[in-house]
Amino acid sequence: MNALPAMPPAEDETLSHAEAAYRQLRDKLIMLDIRPGDPINDGQLAAELGFGRTPVREAIKRLEVDHLVVSYPRRGTFATTVDFTELADVSEIRELLEPLAARRAAKRANAAMREELLDVAKAISELAPTPAQSRELMRYDLTVHRLIYRAAANPHLEDTLIRYDNLATRIWCLVLDKVPSVSGHIGEHVDLLKAVAEGDADKAGELALHHVTSFEETIRKVL
Repeated sequence: MNALPAMPPAEDETLSHAEAAYRQLRDKLIMLDIRPGDPINDGQLAAELGFGRTPVREAIKRLEVDHLVVSYPRRGTFATTVDFTELADVSEIRELLEPLAARRAAKRANAAMREELLDVAKAISELAPTPAQSRELMRYDLTVHRLIYRAAANPHLEDTLIRYDNLATRIWCLVLDKVPSVSGHIGEHVDLLKAVAEGDADKAGELALHHVTSFEETIRKVL
């Protein structure tokens, strides 16, 4: 089986060790490389990621705020369980903020960002994934969302949406083997990316809203 081409990172600035450790651990938790309920051992993770224990401990503290890990006195720290009852609450927030981010991105993205969005749209349109590559496809989903959030040029909106998209993606990954077509979900991004890149704010907002609502509908069908 051929591997899918890697997407360009959506967060590519120079990072401190603590920030790099946070982002790597965050994405391991989102993609279920660290499963819900798994213990979080800072020493083991530090060795695995190639960081000192201090940056990893700082990252774990931030991940508690993100509701991705939880600490219990005298028991330790664990990856949080996935609570499907939170789906409606997460979707309610995303249905309001995802269209806002897409509209802002369509209006505010600079020329380099618009070119990057079109490059990603082209890469996704040329994919020919197999069902076994569903998890790899979800990394494309994360990249697309984070690019649009960054293009929206509002750091507070970006931080908020990343947090809720992370929770939504984690839910999706947990039911991935039950979802009939991940490629269709990812393919929706092509028109969205093009609308943002072409400055069509109304269309971008409509497509972003459809993407979020169809995500919730798909999840509910398999629960």
